[in-house]
Amino acid sequence: MNPALAQAAPPPAAATGVPFVRLDSADPLLSADIFAAIERIAGTAAFTMGEELETFEHEFATWCETDHAIGVSSGTSALELTLRALGIGAGDEVIVPTNSFIATAEAVTATGATPVLVDVDEDTALITAKIVEAALTERTRCVIPVHLYGRSVTMGPLLALCQAHDLRLVEDACQAHGSRYQGRPAGTHGDAGCFSFYPTKNLGGWGDGGAVVTADAGLAERIKLIRSHGEGTRHHHEVASGTHRLHSLQAAILSVKLKRLSEWNEQRRQAAATLSEALAGTDLILPAPVTAGGDHVYHLFVVRTPERDTLRSHLNDSGVASAIHYPTPIHLQQAYAPSKGALPVSERLAAESCSLPIFPSITDEELDRIATAVSSFSA
Repeated sequence: MNPALAQAAPPPAAATGVPFVRLDSADPLLSADIFAAIERIAGTAAFTMGEELETFEHEFATWCETDHAIGVSSGTSALELTLRALGIGAGDEVIVPTNSFIATAEAVTATGATPVLVDVDEDTALITAKIVEAALTERTRCVIPVHLYGRSVTMGPLLALCQAHDLRLVEDACQAHGSRYQGRPAGTHGDAGCFSFYPTKNLGGWGDGGAVVTADAGLAERIKLIRSHGEGTRHHHEVASGTHRLHSLQAAILSVKLKRLSEWNEQRRQAAATLSEALAGTDLILPAPVTAGGDHVYHLFVVRTPERDTLRSHLNDSGVASAIHYPTPIHLQQAYAPSKGALPVSERLAAESCSLPIFPSITDEELDRIATAVSSFSA
């Protein structure tokens, strides 16, 4: 579970109920393929960098329909290294939606730049060009739209705005593997796209991991340089950068799972459609329909109600797990000088949002149980 959820989670649903997420142990064929990959790596002891990583990078770039993918240690590192490779640093401002996991802002802080936290659209919970434009200053250097919950940001107006003001655009696609906007994958519209492979993601490893995708060969080379001690050639370090590598074991596991990702995303969409139809008569605010040209791969299925905490207790008593994404917006976190009331839409979303179970292997019976539990609450 993401650490951001632990502080707000009720007791888990009964073991015989509907879990919030079901990971790889539920698929014996997948597990067999993964263990075969692990055994292969153990036989060569090639645990860092090398062929397994390069293979996954090539496969992921191809899957994202772009030229380059660089494996790194986490989604947070993907964002940080991309910003550093773009020359973002002290004195610069980067616009970030406050309705996101804190890593989006942390990556900016790690470069020495200042995250400028902005509100989001109430219907989609996403950043918009209009919101960004109102936050621009002479110090703004970059914008980070977050394709939150698996829903694609409306990128066209945002790209036009960034081009007009000579701004960098880095997509946080950590929850949107395979989501598209106007036919192109999330992460391929701006200067670069950043992905997380945390175990619960649509494409998740067996630990932390991440990647940057880009069509810019020069940017890709700079990110590769700074992910591993700034070492251009062996024992020759061009910059002091630390280590942010994606390990070979994770790369091999991700290669196995990548082959199934399109199918898994479609299963998530189908499950979301079933839930949306079943819950249409309830008092909950359901996920907004996908906008023209947009997409949703339902990393999360997030509903809203002013009685969120009561709903969660009812779901738990009914054997249905749930979670909150996210209980505290970034601008109210102690790390970012909290100022309550400054960004009211995100604060309202934080108080009302409830994530219901959704995952590729979810059954019709489990979806029916979720719908029955919610409907009995709303009756």
